[in-house]
Amino acid sequence: MKKSNRIWWILGGTAALIIIFLLVAKSAGWIGKEKPTEVELVKVGRTDIIETVSASGKIQPEVEVKITPDVPGEIIGLYIKEGDSVKKGQLLLKVQPENYISITQRAEAVVNQSKASAEQAKSAISQAEARLIRTQAEYTRQKKLFDDKVISASDLEIAETNLKVAKQDVAAAKANLEASNFSIKSAEAGLKDASENLRKTSIYAPMNGIVSKLGVELGERVVGTSQMAGTEMLRIANLNNMEVRINVNENDIVRVSLGDTANIDVDSYSLTGKKFKGVVTEIANTANGAGGTLAAASTSTDAVTEFEVRIRILPESYRDLVDRKSKKVYPFKPGMTATVDIITDKKTKALSVPIAAVTTRDGNTEEKKEGEGDNSQNQPAKPSKKELPKEVVFVLDKDNKVKMRQVKTGITDTMAGTIEILDGLKEGEEVVSGPYIAVSKKLKEGDLVAKKVEGKDKPKK
Repeated sequence: MKKSNRIWWILGGTAALIIIFLLVAKSAGWIGKEKPTEVELVKVGRTDIIETVSASGKIQPEVEVKITPDVPGEIIGLYIKEGDSVKKGQLLLKVQPENYISITQRAEAVVNQSKASAEQAKSAISQAEARLIRTQAEYTRQKKLFDDKVISASDLEIAETNLKVAKQDVAAAKANLEASNFSIKSAEAGLKDASENLRKTSIYAPMNGIVSKLGVELGERVVGTSQMAGTEMLRIANLNNMEVRINVNENDIVRVSLGDTANIDVDSYSLTGKKFKGVVTEIANTANGAGGTLAAASTSTDAVTEFEVRIRILPESYRDLVDRKSKKVYPFKPGMTATVDIITDKKTKALSVPIAAVTTRDGNTEEKKEGEGDNSQNQPAKPSKKELPKEVVFVLDKDNKVKMRQVKTGITDTMAGTIEILDGLKEGEEVVSGPYIAVSKKLKEGDLVAKKVEGKDKPKK
């Protein structure tokens, strides 16, 4: 009996000691204490913010002419090479002209024949007019003789008929002359057309520039007509004025304006660290690939809508690359890849935080169940109110806890990774800027946080 009571006393004492230890550990914070979330903190400060729109594209000449033939045939003369400098009016190449020479000579013969016919018509008019004069005189004599009752009425009728025929012969001769004149005009038009086709067998430079592309060889046959574009033979470009053509998303195009300055990074010069300056000269009014209402309606709504923007590269930004002695006059070649940062807005000493510090929280309120919060069972349920997501930051409050605060943001500097704060924060306040998952998902109002120690998560060497 004594042994049994002794065991119960030991168990009771042990339990009492465990309870006392748990109470002391809890009061000391050894157990049951909320584990803080490790975060990165940054102070709200003032910086210069530059808002940019970035896109990649190709360098192209501002003016580039594609030359195609208007007549088909074999190239019998090629007088330039790719990269050659040409002047306006310079002979570039020649298409076989023999067929067009024959057609032109035939057209010249038709013109001469028409002119000869016109001369014959003029001679016929002169003869008809002479016969008319003679017939008129004869009719006058016969009329007088008839009045004197010397000849019969039938003789007078014959003279009158001859006069009418002579007048008609004159009219017919004049009509033949007019027809011959029309034939001359038609023949001359045919000669002009044949001469123009013959002229088109010689291709001349339409402008000063550089042969940026040569796509044909001597002896090659080309196809072309006046109604449609034929074989592209070559291109002439003005390499003194170059531009970058980029496609900008529809969400960003509204921020781009004519005259905006831009920083241009050309891949060919990226290793040298050389940057170039540019200015926006053209913004497309129609999206790429949009051919009208029906075309737009048939396009998938998931397709990316982009607008072409052209940025002229300012010559003063690459003047140091031009070396005329070594013939390095044109530092850019058509088709080079470039990345453009268009400066759309700029603010100095603006209140800002890192972009990662700003997140959104859903503002939807839950729908109340029927009768919830009301003693009346007949009260109908109120519909939920849908609110737009709110932009918020987590500000470090007292006792190392965070407070969620709604903010109003302005422009964003994607290069520096900062965003302007228009309302909701004061300079010097500390906000949570990372990790991303903590800011965007985990943190809530009143959560306990601890500043993340740099290098803590780095693996040991």
